[in-house]
Amino acid sequence: MSEQSQDLPERPKEGEEGDKGPSKSALKKAAKEKEKAEKAAKRKEVEDAQKKESEANDVSAHDYGELPMIGSEPYVPRADTAKRIQLAELVKKEDVSGQEVTFRAIVENARNQSAKLAFLVFRQGFNSIQAVVAASDVLSRQMVKFSGSIPAESVVLVHALVQKPKEPVKSTTIQHLEVHVKKLFIIAKADAQLPMQVEDAERPIPGEGGEELKEETEGRPIVTLNTRLNNRVIDLRGKHNHAIFTIKDGVSLLFTEFLRNRGFIGVNTPCLLGAPSEGGANVFEVSYFATKAFLAQSPQLYKQMLIASRFEKVMEIGPIFRAENSNTARHLTEFTGLDLEMAFEEDYHEVVTLLEELMLYIFNGLKDRYGRETELVRSIYHVEDFALPAAGAVPRLHFKEGIQMLRDDGVEIGDFDDLSTPDEKRLGALVLKKYGSDFYVLDQFPLAIRPFYTMPSASTQNAYNPSSPDTGYSNSYDFFMRGQEIMSGAQRIHSASYLEQRMREHESPVDPKSEGLRDYVNAFRYGCPPHAGGGIGLERIVMLWLGLPNVRLGSLFPRDPGRLVP
Repeated sequence: MSEQSQDLPERPKEGEEGDKGPSKSALKKAAKEKEKAEKAAKRKEVEDAQKKESEANDVSAHDYGELPMIGSEPYVPRADTAKRIQLAELVKKEDVSGQEVTFRAIVENARNQSAKLAFLVFRQGFNSIQAVVAASDVLSRQMVKFSGSIPAESVVLVHALVQKPKEPVKSTTIQHLEVHVKKLFIIAKADAQLPMQVEDAERPIPGEGGEELKEETEGRPIVTLNTRLNNRVIDLRGKHNHAIFTIKDGVSLLFTEFLRNRGFIGVNTPCLLGAPSEGGANVFEVSYFATKAFLAQSPQLYKQMLIASRFEKVMEIGPIFRAENSNTARHLTEFTGLDLEMAFEEDYHEVVTLLEELMLYIFNGLKDRYGRETELVRSIYHVEDFALPAAGAVPRLHFKEGIQMLRDDGVEIGDFDDLSTPDEKRLGALVLKKYGSDFYVLDQFPLAIRPFYTMPSASTQNAYNPSSPDTGYSNSYDFFMRGQEIMSGAQRIHSASYLEQRMREHESPVDPKSEGLRDYVNAFRYGCPPHAGGGIGLERIVMLWLGLPNVRLGSLFPRDPGRLVP
């Protein structure tokens, strides 16, 4: 190429300076874009005009919509504010047809049947009722459309007229009534897309070891326990969950009610300890300013110190922490303990008898006062009614008698072996068959498998051998429901010198002069009456009474080795 040709300027590209102007295709494209924008603007103008006209002609314009966030505006009482009712009140009254009512509720579901008709289901607690929104001269189609599009789980304020439906409404708990909506306002709107549906949370979970996602015959997925616990706020909205925790509260109420009538006083002992108190490694260590502390495995030692302090009957409801890496359907790292301790007169069976009466009081109280809640939960988790013994006829077996029953049933087990979970369940089935009771007591456990503060039985003390000090039985007992342990208890050693001996010679020895135990041992140097007691797992009672497949379902926000949130 010549030098002259190299000096020639490049040919300008289309649209650049020096060109004749935009190409025909570019002009055509620009014209189309302009035309498209003009059409969109005209369309929006028409829609805005139609919306404005619709709003102007909306006879219900002030009777529906989304209210300002409560608290965002100064509160001014409205003169027309009607007294709000509870749906439960409608059930109790004989004739409420034609009555105007105002109430706050949750939208369980909403759907538009047509442009003129929408159906909703409102829920309050355990009660639900069907609502009808029908277009008329005084209720607009716009309000119908709005009502049918409210997302499920939204909180609403309803003004309505109570009517009797043509036929009973089978999809709600209140079947003989429905409400015809006159005004409807959203108080708190739920997201349209929920991470899980409340109705799915009200279905049974797979049993232990069945966490895989499966499909039921009707095509709906089974929501696993892990998914439910990850979305616990929504999960807890299920009616059966409200029933579970109403029953759980009822157990605590019945526990304190019975014991207060027997002269017990409620106490609160520390959960933060300066040193591990009961030996073993199942304790949580936490930072405590410049040092460290430990979460209490139970209030046991403090209960006994209170007996020595002349509080001769004490009870406590509080958290228990166990650093056990047990990922089973019946273990938690934090659970609620129902604890009691009392001084007795002559024999520890005085306490065993009281505990039996306590448990029967709780069981019968649940039957009499919480039958509706129990029935609701058992309709999901099908289980036989809890077989109760008659008062004074609770099966109370010596440990060796229980071992013999298992051997007669083909189980190979030693005289002093601890019971495994399968052994417990098997023995529970044998007791049910023989005595007709889902509740029983196993007494006189082997000394070697009980804590250091457990009183050896009289026969064990009389046959004491320093070379095998843990051989024999003890004055200790476990209580069982449906073949699973719910309570462990015993007579405690109340002599300081004997306690020190047992601490040193125990299979898992501890130092009585250690920082965590010194004050406890010293409490018995000043005179302490004989005493016994026990610790009951609240979640276990709830699980076994209702037939729940996992103890986590009995804890609001459960903690286990793999879960610390939510």
